[in-house]
Amino acid sequence: MSYQLPSEVSALLKDPDLLIPAIAQDLATKEVLMLAYMNAESLAMTLSTGKATYFSRSRNELWIKGETSGNTQRVHSVSLDCDGDALLILVEQTGAACHTGNTSCFYRSLPATNSGVDG
Repeated sequence: MSYQLPSEVSALLKDPDLLIPAIAQDLATKEVLMLAYMNAESLAMTLSTGKATYFSRSRNELWIKGETSGNTQRVHSVSLDCDGDALLILVEQTGAACHTGNTSCFYRSLPATNSGVDG
């Protein structure tokens, strides 16, 4: 089954080598789980299958989240940001999102300085 990308997305991804940041967020908790990248093919696969599919920059190939680990992401929605250069994917996460075994890849806090950053 093929999926037709919306015109604003297909225009953005005319270059098949273009990678766009994709932020996965837990549908239930709203926790940010991970950041990965998508190209036109992985986005189309995600939209048509409902399984989060990303492009691995290190392996130079598509990967379906959880295909080997069992820690899957069932996609509920995909939103394009106002500038058209990032995606937000609401997912139902099964198992850990991070390859380290943590729920989220964002588990390491950095100390804030007195630079006006609220925390």
